[in-house]
Amino acid sequence: MTRFDYIIAGAGSAGCVLANRLSANPGVSVLLVEAGGQDTTPLIAMPGGATELMGDPAYAWHYPTRPFGPSQQVEYWVRGKTLGGSSSVNGMTYNRGNRADYDELESRGNPGWGWDDMLPVFRTIEDNALGASDVRGAGGPLHVSTVDAAEPLLEDAIGAGTALGWRRTRDFNESDEERLGYTMATIRDGRRSSAASAFLHPVMDRPNLTVAVHTVVDRVLLEGGRAVGVQGRQNGQAFEARAAREVILATGAIVTPKILQLSGIGPADTLRSAGVDVAVDSPYVGGRLHEHRAFRLQFRLTEDLGYNKVLGTQTGQQAAAAEYGASRGGVLARPPFDIVGFFKTRPDLERPDAQFQLASFSIQQLEPAKPLELEREPGMMCVAYALRPDSEGSIRITSADPDAALDIDPNYLATEHDRTTSVGLVRGLRRLFGTEPLANRIQHETVPGPGVQGDQEIIDAGLDLGGCGYHTVGTCAMGPNDDDVVDPELRVRGVTGLRVVDASVLPTMVSGNLNGPVTAVAWRAADLILAG
Repeated sequence: MTRFDYIIAGAGSAGCVLANRLSANPGVSVLLVEAGGQDTTPLIAMPGGATELMGDPAYAWHYPTRPFGPSQQVEYWVRGKTLGGSSSVNGMTYNRGNRADYDELESRGNPGWGWDDMLPVFRTIEDNALGASDVRGAGGPLHVSTVDAAEPLLEDAIGAGTALGWRRTRDFNESDEERLGYTMATIRDGRRSSAASAFLHPVMDRPNLTVAVHTVVDRVLLEGGRAVGVQGRQNGQAFEARAAREVILATGAIVTPKILQLSGIGPADTLRSAGVDVAVDSPYVGGRLHEHRAFRLQFRLTEDLGYNKVLGTQTGQQAAAAEYGASRGGVLARPPFDIVGFFKTRPDLERPDAQFQLASFSIQQLEPAKPLELEREPGMMCVAYALRPDSEGSIRITSADPDAALDIDPNYLATEHDRTTSVGLVRGLRRLFGTEPLANRIQHETVPGPGVQGDQEIIDAGLDLGGCGYHTVGTCAMGPNDDDVVDPELRVRGVTGLRVVDASVLPTMVSGNLNGPVTAVAWRAADLILAG
């Protein structure tokens, strides 16, 4: 058994930031625990490796959900399984959300999380290739850049958006209007900027920082109402470590509620049915889950454009890999999605309520826990989702055995708001692909297909043919009330010496991709920990 001042469970986007900040004080000792292994595979550094990594069980967890939708399919939610967590395997799209998102956190009774508090955090952590401004940071540890592809097919897509009145932009974080442009991503000079490369690796040689890989945290040790350490397994053997100051769970919105529930912190009925003694009856641990339902549209092109011809064959893949190896350039140096856009599904809205990401390739039928395979014929793919869904799902343990499957209920599209917005975004994207100059490139829609027109048909197609957004929040949400899982300083109610710092603490979605906001949440949390 080992002793440290701080134990951080999870070396993902939040954990790497916390390890960096807390170990900056040489007078404290920090243990960072990661269930996966080292992030040494070249596929992590190569942006184009994302689609391969997300299907590889060696580098990604695949959590099955309850069956849902008309076909009662089981979906697999993917999370990173290596240093850097999901930031080492994701699509690298960088969006922060906007003022209204963070001001809502504050208005819900969470002081210190408003935009005026969070914008300085973003500016501190960012090293944006566009340079510093009132809303951007430069010189920080996290590299962010925008690749201007300037290819005719992609330029036509942007041209169609501007014809619809959407502003072309290079920085999506400058405003909250309808806009589109080339993807801003955590990439610099053709290499992924993960949380591990940005925050952890530069400080790995600190003598007061210990990083334990292949180490699974199963439970938090509780004594007298205080968190005093963690128990788990390291390379299959029993593992225990003690914390003098705090245990911090940064294992994400899926695993953090699992660990709390296995530790006896959660809904009493859930714990008892799983055979776990109740230490703290906290009814919303694992509840209040929000997740994007991503609708997928695909189109056949009239000409042999896009990446299918490059990456759809082994020969093309080898040529692309050779180009990347020689120059860190080419298609494999870019994020998977070339274009990002935000738009309103109704003109009377104050701000966009839908986001899309467009790729100049199209995929074959998805198979669980396998890499994406591209079609051979030329195509384009677009995924889109309602930005701020209000349907609530849940995550529950089913047994006291930490290896037992979780009960993950996405409860997608359960509200009229989510259904109406999702139908509106599909119709809006069809307008985009039907607008010149992009329309001239489109032969026909292949997914879900022109026969899918009615509202319920669109919803059913989204449930059966779409996917999760990989943006789960809310399962340990912060708030001012006694039944909120954590308080505004992210301390777990009912226990001392225990915090949660990851996406699970967000009670609502931010308007964009989640990796940037989680990084900022961890930086802000470090301020709170260091001040306390």
